[in-house]
Amino acid sequence: MNIFRILLPIGVLGTAIGIAAYLMATKPEPKRHPKSSSMTSVQAVRLESQDYQVRLRSYGTVSARTRSTLISEISGKILGISPSFREGGFFEEGDLLIEIEPYDYETAVMVAESALAQVQNALEQEEARHQQAIEDWNRLGDGGQPTALTLRKPQLAQTQAAVSSAESRVGQAKRNLERTRITAPYAGRIMKKQVDVGQFVTPGTVLAVIFAVDYAEIRIPLTNQQLDYIDLPEEYRGQGEVAAVKPVSVKLHGKVGIREVVWEGSIIRAEGVFDTRSRHLFVVAQVVDPYGKNDSGRPPLRVGQYVTAEIFGKVLKNVFVIPKSSVYPDEEVLLIDSNSKIQRTKIQPLEGIHAEDVDIVKDGFQEGDVLCITSLPFAANGAQVMVHIEGEPPPIPVAGRKGQKPKK
Repeated sequence: MNIFRILLPIGVLGTAIGIAAYLMATKPEPKRHPKSSSMTSVQAVRLESQDYQVRLRSYGTVSARTRSTLISEISGKILGISPSFREGGFFEEGDLLIEIEPYDYETAVMVAESALAQVQNALEQEEARHQQAIEDWNRLGDGGQPTALTLRKPQLAQTQAAVSSAESRVGQAKRNLERTRITAPYAGRIMKKQVDVGQFVTPGTVLAVIFAVDYAEIRIPLTNQQLDYIDLPEEYRGQGEVAAVKPVSVKLHGKVGIREVVWEGSIIRAEGVFDTRSRHLFVVAQVVDPYGKNDSGRPPLRVGQYVTAEIFGKVLKNVFVIPKSSVYPDEEVLLIDSNSKIQRTKIQPLEGIHAEDVDIVKDGFQEGDVLCITSLPFAANGAQVMVHIEGEPPPIPVAGRKGQKPKK
């Protein structure tokens, strides 16, 4: 009994040791996970120089090339107006717009013509007397020189002056009669109507404000930097206008209701002085027949409308076009060298050029440079990255700038 008590614990312990040895011998191998990479994966593009059409962005308000105020030169009651004589009404050159009561002026013409006929008759009589005086002197004179009074020269001159005066009064009366019919000086439109039928007008009364519809003009301000990218028509003293090498095209963007509309025009001249407050030079864009109907259904370009101007300037040669999103504060970009390391590089984009999503760079890059377009605002200079150029991993080390060293 004592031996059993001694052997039982020894057997239990031996069995436990054997089970433990078996479990250790048959345990499965732990799975080994590959070591994860600490490099950041980035997207990049390879830079190539190209030609770029500059587009300048500015603004302006549409105005008429010609604007006039119609003013009455005579007195009288308005007998009638044209159906187009209303605000917004169109008219053509020579159209009758307003008719003022002509009766008094017709009477004045007849009176002036009657007075002219009388003095012309008197002139004929005086010329006959003058001729008779010459003949009498030649026949009865003493051979000396006759005086002017003897030959009735003062009377003849007085009668001739009376005829000239009467002719002037006839001309004045006829001009006043013509002024009772006010006609359009050019093809245009009524901006503001000031009078109507039955109203009595006097000299100086404003009848209407009109404007021409052959062209519309837009004054567009340009900064001094923008002037570098456009060939303007310049005018020099004594030489007239010198045209640009190419017509400077401009697109005018505006809204009619909720609709975005585009009109096409061209820059025709630059003004002679800079604006002293803004330091801008104003150029003038012109649109032909802004109120004409067109096949596209585009609405007219109305006077007073605000528009945004997109001016097509010079074509820049061998420049680099990069996404704006790749440019960080202080004009820095991330280039990737041949060892797939980041090189923080300062650039200087061209100023004054309107480009929605890109910057234009002339200097600071080399052909084949690799530009990181993944946003890494806090990337350290010299940091290792895993590069995908235009979505594809490079099969060989990336070719970047030779001999470029990280900044210290």
